[in-house]
Amino acid sequence: MSNPSSGLPVGRGLLFLIVAGVAWGTAGAGAALVYRISDLGPVALSFWRCAVGLVLLLAVRPLRPRPAHPAGHARPAGPAGPAAVVPLRLRSARAVATGLGLAVFQTAYFAAVGATGLAVATVVTLGAGPVLISLGARLTLGERLGRGGAAAVVVALAGLAVLVLGGGGATVRSWGVLLALLSAAGYCAMTLLTRRWGREGGGDTSVGAFAVTSVCLLPLALAEGLVPHTADPVRLIWLVAYIAAVPTALAYALYFAGAAVVRSATVSVVMLLEPVAAAVLAVVLLGEHLTATTLAGTVLMLGSVAGLAVGEVRGPGREGAVTV
Repeated sequence: MSNPSSGLPVGRGLLFLIVAGVAWGTAGAGAALVYRISDLGPVALSFWRCAVGLVLLLAVRPLRPRPAHPAGHARPAGPAGPAAVVPLRLRSARAVATGLGLAVFQTAYFAAVGATGLAVATVVTLGAGPVLISLGARLTLGERLGRGGAAAVVVALAGLAVLVLGGGGATVRSWGVLLALLSAAGYCAMTLLTRRWGREGGGDTSVGAFAVTSVCLLPLALAEGLVPHTADPVRLIWLVAYIAAVPTALAYALYFAGAAVVRSATVSVVMLLEPVAAAVLAVVLLGEHLTATTLAGTVLMLGSVAGLAVGEVRGPGREGAVTV
């Protein structure tokens, strides 16, 4: 089963999302190592990962096959060249909208972490995301999750809460919660727009989105401190290069491709692999202890992701009437 606009099979789209979610999870460990050896702030790090990621995407873009298309229009959406082509003006508007959603998602999340702590910010942002996306997809895209899918979302959110809050000691501050909800709204908008445009065709907008996000983050990064101080510049450069290449350029390119062909609610749950990967890396690389709550939360979330993935691949190919 494949998406008629992009030609990408749903199963491959799910694989793209799984790889992207795991790659996103490695960004946290990379950031923790960056903070250990430098004074680079979170917003400045976010700017550098987007700016360098943009350079990497531009560098590999000429290597991708580009079929001929009319002047002033984007290339056809699928490999077979569907009839519809998208004007560059509309393509640019899509990139701006996606980039603004990405900028709000990242910046508000970092601000929420500073205001109310990592645990609460993660639970509220990633927990509210699937709820907002499920409601938005039902209202704007006509996508029905079904009772089984809704149950899988609930189990995934429970696993997220157990995984992140299981250690206790979390402090809830209202301002931080509002910022986390704003971050979730940016994530929701980015996911729903990507899914809608994936139905209509029009090609990849990741390069334009990265450019818009970099411009939005630049003034905040300058205020925070764009050039870090470090006693180990070589290691810092390698870490930033990894964060820009794998959990940014590669992961977001895969995310935008997968989110265009997979139901929005399923996308939001699959991307909960990010905290699972982060928890595993924290145990393996950063020396944190594997607790019963970490294991329980991981099992719950992986089970939900697997259930939704199987349902997505087996579900009917027509839009809207899909259940799990």
